[in-house]
Amino acid sequence: MSISYPLSLPTNTRIRTIDLTAVNAVAYSQSPFTFSGQAHAYSGQSWQADVTLPAMRRSDAEQWIAFLLSLRGQFGTFLLGDPLACSPKGTSTTANVTGSAGDNSVSVAMSGTLLAGDYIQLGTGSGARLHKVLQDQSGSGTLEIWPALRADQSGSSATLTNPVGEFRLSSNQQSWSVNEASIYGITFGAMEAL
Repeated sequence: MSISYPLSLPTNTRIRTIDLTAVNAVAYSQSPFTFSGQAHAYSGQSWQADVTLPAMRRSDAEQWIAFLLSLRGQFGTFLLGDPLACSPKGTSTTANVTGSAGDNSVSVAMSGTLLAGDYIQLGTGSGARLHKVLQDQSGSGTLEIWPALRADQSGSSATLTNPVGEFRLSSNQQSWSVNEASIYGITFGAMEAL
């Protein structure tokens, strides 16, 4: 069977730690004399992640190593989200989003609430985009999200349970360690696939 991207993460072990980073393209210039400054926000916004897996024996480690090698460096993509944010803190179970590419404020049709810090996923597979809710929203109205929409959305159904985005490795090199107790250590960096 051939490999088809994006891949799902192996499920034989959980992630030990994940450092999610929100990156904004902002230029800031500051006077060396008065320290007053100017900021200009560009449209660039993206996710980055550093993932550390728990120490594991070879049988478990090889599944992760095969997964990482099957990505062929930065070529392949995979789905990744916050492993502890499997469901929203709010009460909404469905939401439909409308907005234009580049919008951080989108229209949402829903019942219940989405709370600041909740994640939503728009699209699936190679179009999966992970967004974070920035302000509490009760019922239909305007939803503030980060990052901005990547594509126009017209009543698009948002995934609220186990939301993920499409990522790729941040390097073409992948390494792992093995110690004298036959324990494997695996870490990898990822960036949003845009």
